[in-house]
Amino acid sequence: MDYLKAFLVGGLICAIAQILIDKTKLTPARILVTYVTLGAILGGLGVYKKLIDIGGAGATIPLLGFGNSLSQGVIKAVEKDGLIGVFTGGLTATAGGISAAIFFGYLFSLIFNPKTKK
Repeated sequence: MDYLKAFLVGGLICAIAQILIDKTKLTPARILVTYVTLGAILGGLGVYKKLIDIGGAGATIPLLGFGNSLSQGVIKAVEKDGLIGVFTGGLTATAGGISAAIFFGYLFSLIFNPKTKK
């Protein structure tokens, strides 16, 4: 049952992004930024934790989960280190994801020819 919940939650998040790509003039980059920002806001407010409890990896793997990880890292670092945690917490919590995004982004830019939406 956990797999089904993860599939449904993750699939819904991705389906909404696909609808935004197909039906609006938003570029994938703007949708990406919107999702990360929304995840950070929902995570900071404590709302995203409820979605993680329902969807598990289906909620933590997509971009909303990355935004949530950023906000949770900042919250923990501020509690531990004070104001400096605002600047260090998000990067510390998401260093693995950021490194993977840079590596794979570079790799795919070598393989494919990206085009902007008109």
